[in-house]
Amino acid sequence: RIFRTCREMGIATVAVYSAPDTGEPHMREADEAVLLPGSSPTETYLDIDAVLAAAKTTGAGAVHPGYGFLAENPSFARAVIDAGLIWIGPPPRAIEVMGSKLESKDLMRSVGVPVLEGIRLGEGDDPKQAAAGIGFPVLVKASAGGGGKGMRVVTDPTDLPDAVEAARREAAGAFGDDTMFLERYL
Repeated sequence: RIFRTCREMGIATVAVYSAPDTGEPHMREADEAVLLPGSSPTETYLDIDAVLAAAKTTGAGAVHPGYGFLAENPSFARAVIDAGLIWIGPPPRAIEVMGSKLESKDLMRSVGVPVLEGIRLGEGDDPKQAAAGIGFPVLVKASAGGGGKGMRVVTDPTDLPDAVEAARREAAGAFGDDTMFLERYL
């Protein structure tokens, strides 16, 4: 859709791709496609320097991050801007705030948007005591990431400590951030 819109506006497009994605629609739809070295996401789509090098090589003036991978990475947005390119997306600070469920809740609350109350769980906090103020069932939730990772529904208070620890491990592995909080489960 992005390439189609650009084409309708007379704007040339460039796609980046990895070897395993050769021939995929995003590559075929672009006016030009640049192969990123490597084959894993870490070596290709998540490599900020490689993506910026592709932009420089092709003379691109702007970067739209697409979906997933670096689209929600504030460091990538800053790197694009620092490289003198136009960043097509939310400002880096907005990406940063919205990437943290706790920070985004604080921001929404500050401008009058109703939110479910959450209780941050610090290291050493007693989750049962924290949950007592909310009531059960509770949702144990990672502040970072998404897609259901680092989340557990807990109906029995005796299950809460194990659920918090399991969610914390999962969040740390998936997002590199094990910040957890509790919400009343609706």
